Amino acid sequence: MRQDHDDTKNEAPRPVKKRWIGRRFACSRDGSAAIEFALLAIPYFMIVFAILETFIAYTGEQLVANAVDTMSRKVRTGSITATTTNKAAFRRAFCGEISILIKCSEQEIATPDKLWLDVRNFSTFALIPGNVPLSANGDLNTATINNYAPGAQKTINMVRAYYRWDILTDLLRPYITNVRPSGGRPNYFLIVETAAFRNEDYP
Repeated sequence: MRQDHDDTKNEAPRPVKKRWIGRRFACSRDGSAAIEFALLAIPYFMIVFAILETFIAYTGEQLVANAVDTMSRKVRTGSITATTTNKAAFRRAFCGEISILIKCSEQEIATPDKLWLDVRNFSTFALIPGNVPLSANGDLNTATINNYAPGAQKTINMVRAYYRWDILTDLLRPYITNVRPSGGRPNYFLIVETAAFRNEDYP
């Protein structure tokens, strides 16, 4: 009579290989994606918001530039003069040119807070200021840029617009803003657009 023997029962137990806890932890991949995302989330979203903030700010800058060109052409051709258009009407017309993205309230038209328009005539092109006026603390000096005095025929004129574009993302403000007043935190990107020209000899 044949008997089957199970030889495995007679084998000596195999030694269990001990693994260091640190090695097992290093080899484990559980939750690694969540940890990697947590480490990369802040710089990733900063880059995304920086792209969006910069894109919108430069779109607004181009819009202000187009408005300056349009209003300058009207001054140059005599469609807008000091006698036919007052300061408030000029500001309202300028706001109409940028209304697709930048809204001006009646309060903003009457008392500038973000949009400043400097319209003046000069005897020569050399007298047109080429720098942005800043106050003692490094902020925009608004006392010298709220002017409206377009010249008559054949006079040299300047139309310059300043707009304080707010930066919404707190972490990006120190890197995107271009006006940094001392003693205060920068919070806006200053848009400056200028047109200098000689008026036509309109009737």
